[in-house]
Amino acid sequence: MAAALVMTMSACGAAEGNAPAGSTGASAGGDDGEAKSITFIQGVAGDNFYISMQCAAEAAAEAAGAELDTQGPQKFDPTLQTPILTSAIAAGPDAIMIAPTDVTAMQQPLQQAADAGIKVVLVDTTVSDPSMAVSQISSDNVGGGEAAFDAIKQLAPDGGKVLVIDNQPGISTTEARTKGFTEAAAADGSYPSVGVQYSKNEPAVAAQLVTAALAKDPDIVGIFATNLFSAEGAATGVRQAGKDGEVKIVGFDAGPDQVEALEAGTVQALIAQQPGTIGEDGVEQALAAIDGEPTEAEIQTGFTIITADNLDSPESQAAVYKASC
Repeated sequence: MAAALVMTMSACGAAEGNAPAGSTGASAGGDDGEAKSITFIQGVAGDNFYISMQCAAEAAAEAAGAELDTQGPQKFDPTLQTPILTSAIAAGPDAIMIAPTDVTAMQQPLQQAADAGIKVVLVDTTVSDPSMAVSQISSDNVGGGEAAFDAIKQLAPDGGKVLVIDNQPGISTTEARTKGFTEAAAADGSYPSVGVQYSKNEPAVAAQLVTAALAKDPDIVGIFATNLFSAEGAATGVRQAGKDGEVKIVGFDAGPDQVEALEAGTVQALIAQQPGTIGEDGVEQALAAIDGEPTEAEIQTGFTIITADNLDSPESQAAVYKASC
């Protein structure tokens, strides 16, 4: 049954502590002896999704003879990301490639970057008014949420209650995933939703939420976890509730921990994004903007559904996120 979930889709057209974790990536001079400079500001440092994006962006920058500097907050939090962005603006790179941590709070700081003449490329997430950006690049998140519901539907064909564990309100990507999932569930009718709960990107909080939800609604048959940390915590919560295998978990993202959970049978399917493609496209769009060439206003990348049945396939292995470059 799980094997029927295999598919790849694509479309083209989108924490506490204050110490930024930075690493200087590729550096190479251009033909004029002066390298173009890009600062990549991750949504959160240490996340396998953003590490994978960084690795691909570094390779793309090196191939183009550009410099890429990567920084990121220790938590997915606009109060931590804003000082990093402000510092980057002061340093004056040619472009800033950033995953905004809030659709509202990051609006003005990003406008300041654009007003300073810095080309802004939004990757993964966006803001309420992205008009200051030369390009937005993200996964087809609504489609990914719909696919997550289809996966649960096939894994639990008799129907039952479903739960969504999201990160926090105000994040464009996970809100779109939740929207895709809840609308698909509502249209079906056999899978009533018990709601959306927010883990604030903390696996321990997600575990607590899932344990409590299963105690209140023991007939939950499926959980959709909208990001890596939510999936990690959801798997722990199901295990703590003694319901391994009974409650089907579909996670969004495919880091090493998620793959391990898939192999153990705690998580039944993973919706893997293409962070490497996002990173490559982000550098390409930034360099085009710096050179005054046309850019694509919006690019949507695809995703791969990984199950235990297809995990060893070349396509699935290529979709697993990196732990380091």
